[in-house]
Amino acid sequence: MVNDVVVVGAGPVGLLLAAELRLVGVDVTVIERAAARSPHSKALTLHPRSLEVLAMRGLAEPFVREGAPVPTGHYGGLPVRLDFSVLDTRFPYTLVLPQLRTEQLLEERLRALGGEIRWRHRALEVRQDADGAEVDVAGPDGTYTLRTAWVVGCDGAGSAVRTSAGIDFPGTGTTVTGFLGDVVLDAPPSVPSVDSEYGGFLIVPLADGHHRIAGSTRDSLTIPADRPLTFEELRGYVRQVAGTDFGMRAPRWLSRFGNAARQAARYRDGRVLLAGDAAHMHMPMGGQGLNVGLQDAFNLGWKLAAVCQGRAPDGLLDTYHAERHPVGTALLENTQAQTVLGATRTPDVQALRSVFGRLLAAHPAVNRQFAGELSALDVAYPADPAAGRLRACVISPAGRATPGTHARRVAETPTWLRHEDAPAPCDRTHQTPHADPTGDMTQALTGTRAPDLGLDGAPGPSLYPLLADGRFVLLHLGSGGDGPDAAAARAAAGAIAGSPDRIRAVTARPTTTHDGWAGRRTVLVRPDGHVAWDTALSTK
Repeated sequence: MVNDVVVVGAGPVGLLLAAELRLVGVDVTVIERAAARSPHSKALTLHPRSLEVLAMRGLAEPFVREGAPVPTGHYGGLPVRLDFSVLDTRFPYTLVLPQLRTEQLLEERLRALGGEIRWRHRALEVRQDADGAEVDVAGPDGTYTLRTAWVVGCDGAGSAVRTSAGIDFPGTGTTVTGFLGDVVLDAPPSVPSVDSEYGGFLIVPLADGHHRIAGSTRDSLTIPADRPLTFEELRGYVRQVAGTDFGMRAPRWLSRFGNAARQAARYRDGRVLLAGDAAHMHMPMGGQGLNVGLQDAFNLGWKLAAVCQGRAPDGLLDTYHAERHPVGTALLENTQAQTVLGATRTPDVQALRSVFGRLLAAHPAVNRQFAGELSALDVAYPADPAAGRLRACVISPAGRATPGTHARRVAETPTWLRHEDAPAPCDRTHQTPHADPTGDMTQALTGTRAPDLGLDGAPGPSLYPLLADGRFVLLHLGSGGDGPDAAAARAAAGAIAGSPDRIRAVTARPTTTHDGWAGRRTVLVRPDGHVAWDTALSTK
């Protein structure tokens, strides 16, 4: 093999994935068809969960320093805002930061880890066999072929990797079109959105004195998304809704976008994987696309690294689809619902907007539900066989066993993670979805996102800094770092990680409170910040 992984696409998703692989020493080649980064930023926001992802690798500080925090978000352009300040996170806000700067910071991270980008190198075709894959590439000096173990398509909605692999991309085409423009406003409005019977738009201040205007009107809806937008058209749309253009001038970037919604039928096909817009495309409502793509990469990175380094069989990669495909489905449902609310102003839609607005204003729990979905803080990976069979296998290292025998079983026969002749990862006669090393079947936290739990007695002040090197973290909360149960937990955790040195075991006392964490005794946190398994203090 020339290298372990070829990542096609050097946008935010490809950059984060490549950096995650380089963090643990995986050889990766990143190719990008463009000659340089676009100066225009399609995406502008980082959501709370994406900031947590960055914090887990010690990367959040420059993003937060350069961005502008906004404690609210919108749903379908409704005037009633979603309140992010109530969310249980260090980052209870949306961070406004142009995609260009996000890419630059992620590229700095990749280069610091020894990674590089091959600009003006376009993937032409992908072929795979039992032993690896080949990528035909057109570069500045001609065409060549890369031989690799794995190929990941992070190359956008028109993904050449997805097309070449023959992965279906079902969904719906564009039926309504919106507009966006980065312009100077001499008299910007004091509200973040403007709405009328003719349509609506959002206004986002940018750091350099420009404003992003994005929305739709009656006149814009039926224009093809690929038709260039003129400054006079943008000015006309804004005047139609607001009665003024707010002193609009100096257009820097004008574009249209459509509501096509598609999702790859599978995120893995043999040695080919998809992430980001290559796996899911949708109307840019709520700024979710870039964020969900980053979270795809964070889920995939540690798994692909474990497979590349022989610490797990390639069946682990099927858990990527099992966990992230439902998230992509929910993303499309969310953005399609917002499109109905935000794009048109028929009497039926106006009535729906009024009902939604009253719900969000009068019921904090409803507002919190939508904020949790948009922020991705509520994403949890299921442990039930129907929705997450392979993920359940990963968190259940040796099946149901009595407490006295479990540590020995794990130490002596660490199941399919190490043995070529072990049972298939989803063999339910050998795997119990909720089993843990001490026989506790509660698993209250399993699959959920781990908050940045404050810790007293740990090497750092909280959980996230402990994840900086991409290892699992085994938390013994309170006392309990010694004894047979702790030994069982460490043995099981080592089996899951494929090697004891991929586990950081920490005994500490929690200093912050979070829903569901009271009474937890031992918690194994995956490298992506989700809980692999947990046990209760009250359980023997």
